[in-house]
Amino acid sequence: MRRFPLFALALSMTTMNAQPAAAPSVDLSHGDLRVAPNHRFLVHADGTPFFWLGDTAWELFHRLNREDAARYLENRRAKRFTVIQAVVLAELDGLNTPNAYGDRSLIDNDPLKPNERYFQHVDWIVAEAARHGLFIAMLPTWGNLVVKAAWDKAAPEPIFHAGNARAYGRWIGGRYRGAANLIWVLGGDRDPRGVEDVWRSMADGLREGDGGRHLITFHPPGGQSSSVLHGERWLDFNMSQSGHGRKDLPNFRFLEHDYSLTPAKPALDGEARYEDHPVNWDPDHLGWFDDYDARQAAYWAVFAGGFGHTYGCHPIWQMLTPQRKPVGFARHNWFDVLDLPGASQLRFLRALMESRPFLSRVPDQQLVAENPAEGSDHVQATRGDGYAFLYIPSGAPVRADLGRLTAKKLRCWWFDLRSGKAADLGTRANSGLADFSPPGERRRGNDWILVIDDAARSFPPPGSLH
Repeated sequence: MRRFPLFALALSMTTMNAQPAAAPSVDLSHGDLRVAPNHRFLVHADGTPFFWLGDTAWELFHRLNREDAARYLENRRAKRFTVIQAVVLAELDGLNTPNAYGDRSLIDNDPLKPNERYFQHVDWIVAEAARHGLFIAMLPTWGNLVVKAAWDKAAPEPIFHAGNARAYGRWIGGRYRGAANLIWVLGGDRDPRGVEDVWRSMADGLREGDGGRHLITFHPPGGQSSSVLHGERWLDFNMSQSGHGRKDLPNFRFLEHDYSLTPAKPALDGEARYEDHPVNWDPDHLGWFDDYDARQAAYWAVFAGGFGHTYGCHPIWQMLTPQRKPVGFARHNWFDVLDLPGASQLRFLRALMESRPFLSRVPDQQLVAENPAEGSDHVQATRGDGYAFLYIPSGAPVRADLGRLTAKKLRCWWFDLRSGKAADLGTRANSGLADFSPPGERRRGNDWILVIDDAARSFPPPGSLH
């Protein structure tokens, strides 16, 4: 049942028929992804660090035609995203509603009878993403086809069990064994506890099908982490979903927890508060998440130990158009919100992390001498070989303990995470405690990064792209 030649053909046809892409977001020639030797990051086969800057495009395969998929992928490439999270057997009636070309995913809704025409479209999108240097974090199925949650009255009856999950995993793993830009994500908004055998069987099938080429993680429900499965041998790294419940939700707590586990595994927040999403699904009383909420979640999580972060936009995950019924009070079409501020600004997070030694970075809250435990003033700190970053979310003054750094002279910067520009504060002696006041007034949304470098290292301005 393997389809390696078909996938290779799809990649070849995409390359031949499309105009050459601009500089790819990720150079796939560095090789497949691996867990770094320190078990905190992902790297390519040649050791090149990989920063996960993801976007949730859950309905990408199911709802977009090739023209629109290409438009979406190019937009995300230009914004320097590196990962697109998408589902094969999709959440929004992915069994019975056909794709843009009228093809249903399975014949008779049988996981052992995949519809070849539907999967040729998936092939095309995976290959098009590769052309743009984008990884696809592929969910073989949404979690509602494994377990029916009590709150989801409209969900279909599950179609997977331990027996057919392994066979389906083997088939789809084999089909995409030749893809250089794939990461497997099991789950999909459902608690794995009680059905671990199903997910374990599917993971075993994926390993058999793709020869163990691609990494595997798990997408949990809101307010949970895949670390409930931390001991599973197939789980290569942890993914949390801090979710969309409230502003200033301390998603760094998920990363602190997962970072502390043994054996060590890389961790990230794979679904934080979406831009243009109603706060706790209550827009009339609680309003909407905006670009600041997206930035706050990203920097809190990454500085707390995340090896990357996933952005999301409410209309985009569902690929909303005027012809479709909105889910969760979505108010815009997907193509009208591609360029929201948060989506554009998070490329500066990637640029910042890649402008300093990458694999040495650790969370270090002791850099912050005085720090609110939670709330919008919470400062999150991280340091690496020759540098430290402090995320200051609301423009409040911060007292830093420079004694945590061994350098005798320090060069400090303010990094504007809205523009990607850095302001040089000059050099100073390392004298222990020091006070810093960010530019502008103290208010929600006036967030900044304080960058502290070892002056002797002569680093370029933070966020400089190479």
